[in-house]
Amino acid sequence: MAEALRLAELMAALSLATDLGMGQPLEQALRTCLIALGLGERLGLRGEDLCDVYYVALLRFLGCTADAHEMAEMVGGDEIALRSAIAPVLGGKPGEFASQVIPKVGAGYGPIRRARLVARMVSGGRRRAREGVRAHCEIAESLAQRLGLPAGVRAGLAAAFEQWNGEGLANGLAGDDIPLSSRIVFVARDLEVLHRQGGTERAVAAARARRGVAYDPAVAEAFLAGPPELLTDAETTSPWEEVMSREPEPRPWVPEVRLDSVLGVFADFIDLKSPFTAGHSREVAALAAEAAAGEGQALRRAGLLHDLGRASVPNGIWDKPGALTDGEWERVRLHAYYSERILGRVKGLKEFAIPAGMHHERMDGSGYHRGSSRSEIPAAARLLAAADAYQAMTQRRPHRPALAPQRAAYELESMAKSRRLDQEAVRSVLTAAGHRLRRARPEWAAGLSEREVGVLRLICRGGTKKEVAKLLSISPSTVDHHVRHIYEKAGVQTRAGATLFALEHDLLK
Repeated sequence: MAEALRLAELMAALSLATDLGMGQPLEQALRTCLIALGLGERLGLRGEDLCDVYYVALLRFLGCTADAHEMAEMVGGDEIALRSAIAPVLGGKPGEFASQVIPKVGAGYGPIRRARLVARMVSGGRRRAREGVRAHCEIAESLAQRLGLPAGVRAGLAAAFEQWNGEGLANGLAGDDIPLSSRIVFVARDLEVLHRQGGTERAVAAARARRGVAYDPAVAEAFLAGPPELLTDAETTSPWEEVMSREPEPRPWVPEVRLDSVLGVFADFIDLKSPFTAGHSREVAALAAEAAAGEGQALRRAGLLHDLGRASVPNGIWDKPGALTDGEWERVRLHAYYSERILGRVKGLKEFAIPAGMHHERMDGSGYHRGSSRSEIPAAARLLAAADAYQAMTQRRPHRPALAPQRAAYELESMAKSRRLDQEAVRSVLTAAGHRLRRARPEWAAGLSEREVGVLRLICRGGTKKEVAKLLSISPSTVDHHVRHIYEKAGVQTRAGATLFALEHDLLK
């Protein structure tokens, strides 16, 4: 990849993944960004101050994977549904929270299990929520620092859930001690959710009710005093393009030399979602790069990005110790689709979209999300699939312990023999993983043996039985025996027929 990438494009891609993790429709963070920019402009912000608002709006939920595992345990599995329920009442009164969120706890379980989960949440909910929000903000600030974002953005993310009255769950900041970017984005995100769910009237009513409570009164007034057109402006048919065009100056770029470190943030962001996947993407990337030789850089980057769509699946599924239901599997299958769609939005990352989207495809058509078969799966995707499978086997999962490397190698080779994974890709991955392998005998057409293929090649090229016997150091009668078996297996009766069979099955190389 020769050209640099706009930082805004990369952050917008990350925002799509956080939309999935927060149970919101794709581009929700982009629309929030447009509303936040409108509020900032009404407040007279320019330059770096407006730039802080821009990036805080895109990345407010950059830490959403930090507490996904714990939240899922607390609420019975589906932290994404709970976060979706919290969205419209985050800045509301306690009664709103109780009426809208508590019914979502333990959804899908029987009344006894639900009652226990609700009781546990009520008794320790605020403490656990505070711990989760702090983890969320800590990770967001840390990842932003690694991305090279300025101090103002990092401070805004660290205080993203503070409320004007000091009732936020992170560090208890209040009033003007909260960075202005945090205050603006808090209101902007609420307005986007409320307007989408209940129209302008609901958004206006909430701004009035929450002014001076959860919301900075000046920010609320900036919305209420002017026409609410900034809400409808955010409903543009292409929020992505609008956000790109409205990025304040200066507009930073990511040079080629820094791209791998930035993509490493993408990898760590998604692998934090479960304690069972910590380091998974980085290890897949390293293994795929080693296996790919000359194409190593591209495969390393595809490996860092391949699992972004995992954010769309609740941790109650990823961390389930037992077998998944058919419905749960359907959600799992979509994660590869989302990885592909997110990467496809960024011009400079499009080349990684197909390998990432196909890393669970199988040569026999049994994989997902497309159900592609051998001829449809490019070499890069085959390598990435083998690297992903091997690394996952050597990492502990909720339903099994980590496999020893030799056992994982055996399982991977079995997948190649059953034609689920590409044999050469498996060989390259296992070699890269440090396994010393014997050259596997290829499976020849019609069940021919290695010796029979050798005889066939010679007789097709005009060799007599005596000449073949001499070249192979065997007797003429043994050659005759092999020829009869070749003809029988190939369903032919002549040398010409055998030659045509060999040509059709590519056996003369």
